[in-house]
Amino acid sequence: MELLQGRIRDYAWGSRTAIAQLQGRPVPSDGPEAELWLGAHPGAPATVERAGAPVSLTELLVAEPDHWLGERLVGRFGIRLPFLLKVLAADAPLSLQAHPDAEQAQAGHAADADRVNYVDPYHKPELLVALSEFDALCGFRDPAVSAAALAAFGVPALEPVVAALRAGPAGLREAVRLLLSWPEAERPGLVADVLAAEAGGPDATLARGLAVDYPADPGVLVALLLHHVRLAPGEAIWMPAGNLHAYLSGTGVEIMAASDNVLRGGLTPKRVDVRELLRVLRFEVLDEPVVAPVPVAPGVVTWPVPVEDFALHRVELTADGRGAWLALPGPRVVLCRAGRLTVDDGVGTVVLEPGQAAVGSAAAGGPLVIGGEGEAFVATCGLR
Repeated sequence: MELLQGRIRDYAWGSRTAIAQLQGRPVPSDGPEAELWLGAHPGAPATVERAGAPVSLTELLVAEPDHWLGERLVGRFGIRLPFLLKVLAADAPLSLQAHPDAEQAQAGHAADADRVNYVDPYHKPELLVALSEFDALCGFRDPAVSAAALAAFGVPALEPVVAALRAGPAGLREAVRLLLSWPEAERPGLVADVLAAEAGGPDATLARGLAVDYPADPGVLVALLLHHVRLAPGEAIWMPAGNLHAYLSGTGVEIMAASDNVLRGGLTPKRVDVRELLRVLRFEVLDEPVVAPVPVAPGVVTWPVPVEDFALHRVELTADGRGAWLALPGPRVVLCRAGRLTVDDGVGTVVLEPGQAAVGSAAAGGPLVIGGEGEAFVATCGLR
């Protein structure tokens, strides 16, 4: 193993405290810090030290693919790290968004010469594990529940949307299309009418909160078609391709297929492509977006997901001296969240403190041994 230096993305919705506190830096930070990327995606590759200078992990994979990735991963995914580990820290809502599946991503990337929608030819399923209390909108809920929520506002203009939702899952597409295609000139009035209604309850509270920043965005109403979940630390949400979602607030560890393909539908000043979003969305009810941790060994849990690109484990060690032995395939990225940990892959040993990370190659071959006292997240490929 060797130390890995991640890259911080300064998106406007980011926190000025969470990532800085994790890394032991002064708070508040100079600006918003939204995500810490720990991977080899070319948008913000992490680095390791070579001869006293930082070298991109992406460069190392290209130079020594068999060493870093191994023959099996190269054969399955090509010369690239198929997963990206992040720390995500949201002080404001992210955009309503969805990600394409593998076939859509490959076709979209080939056709999108300007890379407007499809930066990468890869899908982007993702798993987020809460480090703090975490609010999120994720996946369509029962359309009958959504119809009742919108009808409660008593806004006549919404009656076609309510009617579509009352048709069940078959009407979801039309309901979303109607809202996201609402005439520009009429959007401020629509949102204002909803906010002026006397409806109460969690849906009204959510709409009013989102409208503070987006008073003319029909995404405020699309949000009411989704599950609104509040994760406790350790709980996770799994977002497969085509599921509409938006993270609202909180800090979490996120692992995903190494892609930056995002199709936005609202709650953002960035580009929105309603037609393409409607094409990739899955208009079906997501029965249960929350994933509970599954113990796999003393002090070790995982959150099973049905993809080969990645797997995530959390290791919690106490002061009793018992370490963790993980027979996980390389390459491996380890993030220390708390305490002081030693990480050994049989080739090299590193000591990690909060906010520090390490990477090990597939060539190490042996088990990952973690000792000390603290908490770590271990990202690997999901191939077994």
